[in-house]
Amino acid sequence: MHKLDQVLYTGVATATGGRDGKIASDDGRLEAGLSVPKGLGGDDGPGTNPEQMFAAGYAACFIGALKFVAGQEKVALPADIKVTGEVGIGPIPTGFAIAVKLTVDLGDVDADKNALVEKAHVVCPYSNATRGNVEVTFEVV
Repeated sequence: MHKLDQVLYTGVATATGGRDGKIASDDGRLEAGLSVPKGLGGDDGPGTNPEQMFAAGYAACFIGALKFVAGQEKVALPADIKVTGEVGIGPIPTGFAIAVKLTVDLGDVDADKNALVEKAHVVCPYSNATRGNVEVTFEVV
């Protein structure tokens, strides 16, 4: 477990009603309805779900980690780099678990793309939170 020496920011959000309820951040910048995907017995309603939110959060955070690593190594990243997150959910003997795949598109970067991704995986907060507990795979394009 990693203990923070200093908290730089705390995001706060509240969920009500579970997987078919709603979510909202304390500052009002995030509000969304939730719906249960068909794969989990739902109706695929108009709302989002925890897996989509985790995929989006991890993808955005991973871009931040890539930018951090590139800055340390003085590598110029194209403005249009893209990370697509996929979060699968399925049963395990004790309940349910998730697995993550990140597809990283660094465009025409003049550096070893795989090395940048590996270094970003070391510093990314989502990677550090999931390491050793969630299967995370990468596709670098």
